[in-house]
Amino acid sequence: MRLTILGGGGFRVPLVYGALLGDHAEGRVSHVTLYDEDPARLAAMTRVLQDLAAAAAVPDAPAVTATRDLDEALRGADFVFSAIRVGGLEGRAADERVALAEGVLGQETVGAGGIAYGLRTVPVARGIARRIARAAPEAWVINFTNPAGLVTEAMAEELGDRVIGICDSPVGLGRRIARLLGARPQDAWIDYVGLNHLGWVRGLRIGGRDELPRLLADTEALESFEEGRLFGAEWLRSLGAIPNEYLHYYYFNRDTVRAYQEAGQTRGAFLRDQQRGFYAEAGRPGLPAGAALAAWDRTRAEREATYMAENREAAGAGERDESDLESGGYEKVALALMRAIARDERATLILNVRNGSTLSVLDAAAVIEVPCLVDANGAHPMGVEQLPLHAVGLVTSVKAVEREILAAAASGARADAVKAFALHPLVDSVAVARRLLDGYATAHPGLAHLR
Repeated sequence: MRLTILGGGGFRVPLVYGALLGDHAEGRVSHVTLYDEDPARLAAMTRVLQDLAAAAAVPDAPAVTATRDLDEALRGADFVFSAIRVGGLEGRAADERVALAEGVLGQETVGAGGIAYGLRTVPVARGIARRIARAAPEAWVINFTNPAGLVTEAMAEELGDRVIGICDSPVGLGRRIARLLGARPQDAWIDYVGLNHLGWVRGLRIGGRDELPRLLADTEALESFEEGRLFGAEWLRSLGAIPNEYLHYYYFNRDTVRAYQEAGQTRGAFLRDQQRGFYAEAGRPGLPAGAALAAWDRTRAEREATYMAENREAAGAGERDESDLESGGYEKVALALMRAIARDERATLILNVRNGSTLSVLDAAAVIEVPCLVDANGAHPMGVEQLPLHAVGLVTSVKAVEREILAAAASGARADAVKAFALHPLVDSVAVARRLLDGYATAHPGLAHLR
């Protein structure tokens, strides 16, 4: 099989390639094409992958080629991973600065920052989807690009159910809960439902029995893992569920905004500076074998250790435990998804797919994040219990915002963009929404028409 990675110079590409190196089954990926507009990032990442293949010392490691020609990258692809970042990390840092200046959250997928990122990304994602439909109509597209649910819904306008979104947050959360309950994650059924970065684990069944109430009743166990320390045992028991970590931005918004404002540097600015150093080091001429991979490993360890640091500070949760530093495993989910489709190996995975009739409060085209049965015909959302009223409010409000982003990206109309900001639960004034849009239109040339 041939895999194309859009955003092939991106920092997390080695996670995907490393997972491919461990796949020795029939019908495995034999060729990986990296596509990126930045030649320096492509060169550095190609070097890291070469080091990975050499370290793994496996026969028939997938061949790697790099290109800046999109049609060339797509030609003959069986699967396409979309992992682009429109505006780069400089754009993310600007998104955070503009929002915090107005006293609202600027995180890249949540609140004002997520809206700005979506306005920049949706037109590009739609264009890529059209190119895929022409150049590789039989390919399956796996979307990692954030905001993942919104971008998957935009690409589905062209590709239908042949585009599937992936996020590693639900996977990591479910794994942590299962281990606390003494079960192997692969033996547990996770009752998870919502939108991307806006979902809840409402049950965890082991051998047909829901063991989540046992965890909710145990304060010590609840507060021994990342989400328990973020939200606190009392609030989790009130919800009767374990929220995705990103719901901390909603439930503790004022605390988090204050922590972000008091931080010496925003997350986007930290990653921008960190990755600038990594790519300069990994791309340096004459680098000895293995040095690029070593630089990537060091950078990734620091990146994981500082993830959501402001939220942990706001919650008084302290440093991340070693068990929380393990990757959510999105590359493993992607590999399992490819296997299920390519080999018709049925699997159950939490994915971002079109709703159909799964959640009655949303229309059929709305992309949601739920457990899916995957086979050769793609991903099929499984039946779930309907959302409680408090979750309905958040899910429908945020989906309404996503729809306004889609409308604004298509129309180019300022009124649609203002509406997207103003309707978001974390933006508390239409006047603030207008100022946010003006700030983003100034910061990003691609949004200048929205002033």
